[in-house]
Amino acid sequence: MPIRTMRASGTPRTTGSPGAPDSAPGGTGTTAKAHPRAGLRGEGTWGWLFVSPMVLVLGLFMVLPILMALWVSLLHWDGQSNPFSGQADFVGLDNYRTLLTQDGLDRTLFATSLRNNAYYVLLTVPLQTVLALTLALIVNQRLLRGRGALRTTFFFPSVTSSIAVSTVFLFLFQGSGAVNSMLSWIGLKGPNWFADPRGVLSLILSGLGIVDPERPAGVLADHSLMGLSWFEWLAGPSVAMCTIILLAVWTTSGSFMLIFLAALQNIPRELEESAAMEGVNRRQMLRYVTLPGLRPVLFLVLTLGLISTWQVFDQVYVMGQGAPGNTTLTPAFLSYSAGFDNADFGQGSAIAFILLALILILTAFQRWALRERGVHTGRNR
Repeated sequence: MPIRTMRASGTPRTTGSPGAPDSAPGGTGTTAKAHPRAGLRGEGTWGWLFVSPMVLVLGLFMVLPILMALWVSLLHWDGQSNPFSGQADFVGLDNYRTLLTQDGLDRTLFATSLRNNAYYVLLTVPLQTVLALTLALIVNQRLLRGRGALRTTFFFPSVTSSIAVSTVFLFLFQGSGAVNSMLSWIGLKGPNWFADPRGVLSLILSGLGIVDPERPAGVLADHSLMGLSWFEWLAGPSVAMCTIILLAVWTTSGSFMLIFLAALQNIPRELEESAAMEGVNRRQMLRYVTLPGLRPVLFLVLTLGLISTWQVFDQVYVMGQGAPGNTTLTPAFLSYSAGFDNADFGQGSAIAFILLALILILTAFQRWALRERGVHTGRNR
């Protein structure tokens, strides 16, 4: 039975039973409500509209060339015809098989480049990270005078042209260059840096009388991997490659120093002050306060260093192009040489994609190794 109620103006209105919806002015009997998903759709449309120029640019100049290079890696193409017209020979995965499984010069050169670049990464990434963190800790001291000048000095090599720096290093590390002249002051005779193909580890083992580099015997000589004996894999970076490593560490530490410095300034001072009041020394402060606060930035620096070191090209191109004895050869330079020197763009593209897969795998492993290992407890119910 309808219940008669009085409005504030005194006119009666009829309502249904308690809990029933009031009649809308249009007579529909329900109150109109805006659907929340409609607003989200509108925001999504406007978001895609604003980012569409960048998506278009990335698609045209990044995604599309990658797909084209992937297609070229399946061809035997000399770069003189249209790879999409059928004039190039489709060979499928033969370029990858030649590099990874088939005995021959191509696989040996590729394995040599991987060995050289692996030593380059293993030495450059830790050295540049430690040096960058050390420099950041130094210039972050509040009582240090001339902090701005020191930051500029440490960062200056990073903004200098790598070609110019490589040329300067060629003069410094010549047989009669400044480095060997300074070594002669303390009675040491420096090597001919860029003409010495000997591995550093093999030289150390030879000096200790453990291994004869000229005639390695036993397991090191009897077993091989991808066309290289175990001794060649374990001989270490050549003297020439060590010079390039020094160059890379010197030129990249400044950029990573700024990243660490920004992260250090975001660590609350209260944490450091409270730790100092508890009697924590500098080593404990670095281990238990500073480094945990730098974990995300440390992962960023290591990832950037890993990617850049596996893609090293310009220093190798200027300072030897693989010489002496292919001991400075890297996959990036080998990919360039295969395409532009040997007119085999299919193999050059295959090297590039193998290198891409290797970088992705190592980055994923690095992310797993640096992940948070806290104890996760479920909510009590």
